[in-house]
Amino acid sequence: MGPDIPPPFEAFGVAHAGALLLTVLASIGLAGLVRARPRTCPLVRGGLFLALAALVCLVLWVSWREGWLTWQVLLPLHLCDAAMVLALVTLVWPRRAPAEVLYFWAAAGSTLAMLAPDLPWGFPRWEFLVFFGLHGLVLVAAAVLVFGLGLRPRPGGAWRAFVATLLLAAVAGAVNVLLDTNFMFLRAKPAAATPLDWMGPWPVYIAVGAAVALGLYQLLALPFRRDRRLAEGGV
Repeated sequence: MGPDIPPPFEAFGVAHAGALLLTVLASIGLAGLVRARPRTCPLVRGGLFLALAALVCLVLWVSWREGWLTWQVLLPLHLCDAAMVLALVTLVWPRRAPAEVLYFWAAAGSTLAMLAPDLPWGFPRWEFLVFFGLHGLVLVAAAVLVFGLGLRPRPGGAWRAFVATLLLAAVAGAVNVLLDTNFMFLRAKPAAATPLDWMGPWPVYIAVGAAVALGLYQLLALPFRRDRRLAEGGV
């Protein structure tokens, strides 16, 4: 490979595995820090907010400078983009309801995006760094808010997150018709290989994807069922 040819993305190569491991370690470490020393919470939340906001601004600035600032980039109507906005809001205004939705969107959507990213280039291209920086920070923010700060999902949280996902899809679908976009990949699958390739042709993969999302949300709610039993006086 010549020096001017950017390295292609290698799924589960050293750089990919390193980005995933760093996200896991940061999530565990910062959530544990906030839980053990609550006085560090404002500093951790502020740092995460600034880092996430800086990366969002970087993407918008680069896309404007290079001439590809389109509605597809500007509007946060992909699930992961909506999770980024929700993370920014919840880091500033930590409340259980938005933290609950953020947990399911990040743990399901952002995680899947990081496991099977729609990326042509690998490390050290800026696209690689920004992609994993943005998605990783969303996951870290969710971990800090839910496990560090204690804003854990309430009973029925999986269903509420699923309804929020359907509402987002409805808005995305309307915008797709108006602006000829492809938010949430409702009109076509992404060019890169993703789990949507296993879910059949259009529009079957949309229904299958919704069912998979609901199943993932229910699985992600399992760790919190003990909280409900304890609240009801169980063991």
